[in-house]
Amino acid sequence: MSILDVLSEYKREMNIEGKLSEVNIISRWQEIAGKAIASRTTKLYIRDGILYIHLSSSVVRSELMMMRDSIRSRMNEEAGSELIKEIVLR
Repeated sequence: MSILDVLSEYKREMNIEGKLSEVNIISRWQEIAGKAIASRTTKLYIRDGILYIHLSSSVVRSELMMMRDSIRSRMNEEAGSELIKEIVLR
């Protein structure tokens, strides 16, 4: 077995594939949302398929409210699966 196969098997057995995908998506937030939005994001986390975004700007919150579906689609595309089912803005 190759190391890649062993690591894939380990991730599957330990049931950490989903969590690793979440961490990867969160770390790529600036690339996905853009620098202006990322700089106004104070907190970002995923819990039970829901992405929680805490923002410091009400203008950005309004803008993201209209872009929720496209952001969810982009994040799921980056993850390679339906990782995000809903987005909550705070």
